[in-house]
Amino acid sequence: MSFDTLAPHYPWMERILAGEKLQRCRTAFLEEIPIPENILLLGEGHGRCLAECVRLFPRAKILCVDSSQKMLEQSKRQIERQTADFRNVEFMRADVLEGKNNWTIGPHDLVVTNFFLDCFRPEQIESIILKISWAMTPDANWLLADFQMADGGFKKLRSRMILWLMYRFFRAATRLPAREWTSPDMFMERAGFELRRRVEREWALLHADWWVRK
Repeated sequence: MSFDTLAPHYPWMERILAGEKLQRCRTAFLEEIPIPENILLLGEGHGRCLAECVRLFPRAKILCVDSSQKMLEQSKRQIERQTADFRNVEFMRADVLEGKNNWTIGPHDLVVTNFFLDCFRPEQIESIILKISWAMTPDANWLLADFQMADGGFKKLRSRMILWLMYRFFRAATRLPAREWTSPDMFMERAGFELRRRVEREWALLHADWWVRK
């Protein structure tokens, strides 16, 4: 999987296709969680959540991880436009599916995975969640935002069509591992997390979650 080809186009694609809808999901709980000291942003993409974390938590150490070097460069440009001082931010290119990665050392008291877990197959999601859990403090918070399949009626039909188109496109453009959407909830619970809050948007096509350790 590589988003290098899409990286230069992703910002304008998001603006045209989604406006601020994805960003509202990314930042849904950032102002409500306890102030973190060590943040892991995994699969951060073009850096819009990173910019908010830098603004809201200026003293926190932030590790921004992505498998795409061009997406990491986009993230860096995002915060360069915002502040000249981002000495607490480290950028790391890493493949989350590899056996060992430096980001698993931790400990992180906040993990953020936005529009990331839905890129993977079920067995990969379970493996990734376990890896992340080992790198978290006992009182850590986990924020995630993703697409989902809505329940029932027209909402379900609408989300099914949109997800089908999305997976077809991203599999062709990025060699995305997943062929269809998989809910991470069961794997999160197995790894010892419980859902504290969830908000749904866009007729339940989008959701933002705040998970905590049990």
